[in-house]
Amino acid sequence: MNTPATGHGTLAERILRGVGGAENVESLTHCATRLRFQLHDGAKADATALDALDGVMATVPQSGDRLQIVIGGAVARVYSEIMNLPSMTNGGTAPRKSDADVKAEARARSRGRYLWLDNFFEYLSDSFRPLMGVLLGSSLIIAIASVLDALGIVDFRAADKSATWVFVDAMWRSVLYFLPVFVAYNAAKKLKIDPWVGAAVMAAVMTPNFTGLINSKIPGVTTTTNETLGTTESVAHVFGLPMQLNDYGGQVFVPLLMVALLALVYKGLQRVFPESVHMVFVPFFSMLIMIPVTAFLIGPLGIWAGNGLGEGLSWLNDNAPLVFAIMIPLLYPFLVPLGLHWPLNALMLQNINTLGYDFIQGPMGAWNFACFGATAGVLLLSVRHREKEMRQTATGALAAGLFGGISEPSLYGIHLRFKRIYPRMLVGCLVGGVIVGVLGGVDTKAFAFTSLLTIPVFDPMAVYAIAITASFFTAMALVYFSDFRTPQDRARANAERDAAAAAAQETAAADDRALVTVGAPAGAAAGPATAPAAPVPTPATSAPAPTPASGPAEAATAGRGIALAAPVAGRVVDLDEVGDPVFASRALGEGVGIEPADGRVVAPVDGELMVVADTGHAFGIRTPEGVEVLIHVGIDTVQMQGEGFDVRAEAGRRVRTGDLLVEVDLDAVRAADHPTVTLMTVPNTAELASVEPHTGQDVAAGAPVVTVRR
Repeated sequence: MNTPATGHGTLAERILRGVGGAENVESLTHCATRLRFQLHDGAKADATALDALDGVMATVPQSGDRLQIVIGGAVARVYSEIMNLPSMTNGGTAPRKSDADVKAEARARSRGRYLWLDNFFEYLSDSFRPLMGVLLGSSLIIAIASVLDALGIVDFRAADKSATWVFVDAMWRSVLYFLPVFVAYNAAKKLKIDPWVGAAVMAAVMTPNFTGLINSKIPGVTTTTNETLGTTESVAHVFGLPMQLNDYGGQVFVPLLMVALLALVYKGLQRVFPESVHMVFVPFFSMLIMIPVTAFLIGPLGIWAGNGLGEGLSWLNDNAPLVFAIMIPLLYPFLVPLGLHWPLNALMLQNINTLGYDFIQGPMGAWNFACFGATAGVLLLSVRHREKEMRQTATGALAAGLFGGISEPSLYGIHLRFKRIYPRMLVGCLVGGVIVGVLGGVDTKAFAFTSLLTIPVFDPMAVYAIAITASFFTAMALVYFSDFRTPQDRARANAERDAAAAAAQETAAADDRALVTVGAPAGAAAGPATAPAAPVPTPATSAPAPTPASGPAEAATAGRGIALAAPVAGRVVDLDEVGDPVFASRALGEGVGIEPADGRVVAPVDGELMVVADTGHAFGIRTPEGVEVLIHVGIDTVQMQGEGFDVRAEAGRRVRTGDLLVEVDLDAVRAADHPTVTLMTVPNTAELASVEPHTGQDVAAGAPVVTVRR
């Protein structure tokens, strides 16, 4: 049976319960938006309960007992909180396995016809995913430099740049040039071998000693020129064997191929040598074997493979640019959710390294901005239909997209949850792709996340800007005007929203009634203040039950009016105009609303201050004649938890008309998006002869606005 994720505890604790507890976690990592669990038993994870958690955008089960949980921008914090839980001290607890368990797991890992393909793409994505932050950082640095170049402040392409701008070059080129070392480290870590060995092997063919052989006059190095292509090729004879020399800076296929072979060598050596000498001999022999293999075989092979793929796409881009420009943005919406876009990202980096520019990222921008446009459409609809949760989700996803170029929060948090979004988003992709293709394509000389901040790195910038703008607004308009919900779902969602709002209003009304149910039972208005309160009657202003006089004071006031003064200066309005259905229904008695001119709220009548809300937004007064008066400052201001309310009175003491009850910061109330109208009602209206409001006038605090007759 699944472990429920609901209940008490932090989000981290509930997620851990939802995946089956720490004992079910084999490993946990995270990317820019997702927690990535490797579980001992994927069946123990409760995806439904996890999806229901606040803070979880979606769950994505994968083969091989893997589970992704989409968190969004807070993923690093949630990951840290999970890893710091006491039960996760050792990163999860692996239960002891019997021989039968081990065999069953081996069979489980081999299940599925295409599991090998899933593992392949997992290897690719985990080799790149941890680098998203530094890749984004370098793309923003080159974006800033491109803006300066476009404004004519500096010629960033000049051959004789100053030392300052050469240094700025180094700031963003560092990530791209040493990318093979970073990828080798991550790939080795993914395959569970020493990542530093993988990094060291790749770094060996990137040292100045190695790259200095290229086109050099050192004995044993020969350089030939291809007159047709205008290219040069250097070959070094090492130990009598020819070794093709290449600059591996920025290459990605070479480290991926190298580490795949290194893992076999490394694990084979671990079986050969006793465990006591692994630290010395396994890294030593791994480097001794793999550095030459990489330099002589894998390096040239990786260069050839990467160049071949790049040239194939380049041929398509050159000979059928419209087809290429449409194909890329239409493919990405299906590749990204599956993590299959990483090979194309690798090709982009390969193109920049070999060609000096990339032609894939331009059309790809049409997909990204169509994605963000669809999210903008959802945001506008959520504002229109007062869907608070969806508004918050869409706002965060749109910000991550427009300024970070990250599409996962939009995809997992919104688009994949509503089937009507994808067709409309694809139209935006198509429109942008057609514009890029028809206007001649878009290139870039930097690897850039397609966001608003990186528009200047694309050339021609005007074509790119037109294409992504068209993609964005096409998708946004289609989603907004046709809705992301079906008509039936929209009606249901609105009904649920209204029911929730009504329930909240009823709860607030019940809280307010509790504040003012003071005084004696019905028919004994002059009873002691500590007597049980009468139930609040249903609204009525006529034909009340007669209240017998019980003494000279009651006889003296019977038939004449008691004036209730304005608790605050301002414009007096009818309760029907205050915008609150509870007060407008007279459920809390007849009275008035006042649009306040200032924040000083005073006692409207002499009496005992029976109730003072902790938040300062409501007061209950009972007069000696038994009239109950409620003063309520603003609508739904209880949600402000007392912020902006400086209470100047306490319950239990007697007050006189004009005594200060509270000073309210009206600007704070408005900033919290609450109406400032101050309400004064008589909750026990039904027990009285009449309650007569005097509306439509501007008054000062203390002026009579309600007449009560007993």
